[in-house]
Amino acid sequence: MKNLKKIWIVVGAIILFIALSLIAFYNSLINQTQAIENQWAQVETQYQRRFDLIPNLVNSVEGIMTQEQAVFGQIAEARTRYSGATSVDEKAAAATELESALGRLLVVVENYPQLKSAENVSQLMDELAGTENRVAVERRRFNDLVQVYNTTIKKFPANLIAGTFGFSERAFFEAAEGAEQAPAVEIEPTKPE
Repeated sequence: MKNLKKIWIVVGAIILFIALSLIAFYNSLINQTQAIENQWAQVETQYQRRFDLIPNLVNSVEGIMTQEQAVFGQIAEARTRYSGATSVDEKAAAATELESALGRLLVVVENYPQLKSAENVSQLMDELAGTENRVAVERRRFNDLVQVYNTTIKKFPANLIAGTFGFSERAFFEAAEGAEQAPAVEIEPTKPE
């Protein structure tokens, strides 16, 4: 009888240890998931800052550059696509489209000396450059958190537990194909009046 009581105590302690380990692991995954969501919110905050700056830059240069209307249309289309996106992947794709169009706009601005020298355009470009740096930092932080989370749920035996509780791999923020190449913009020289 005494041995049976000891066995039940040991079995109970093992079950309690396993249950507490499962609870701790589950809570760890919840913490990591929330950190990823929070970091994506930081990325979106920087995107919003970018989206707030772009119309000011576009309005500042639009009147002078009538032949670059296609670039302005691409920027507007990408902003619309971003605001209608419902998933992280859709938002990332729309943000990448915007970056491509914005890159073309910046090349255009660089080719117009009267625009580069305009104080408000210069200030907006500086703010936009700072925002682009912030976006890059926040994306890197997001990818760092996703990497830790994905590594955690892929390791054995965590992969069995994570799958049981419905935790799945998260997508990294990746640059669009061809993003490593600078945008090409053909500029027709303006004729002095």
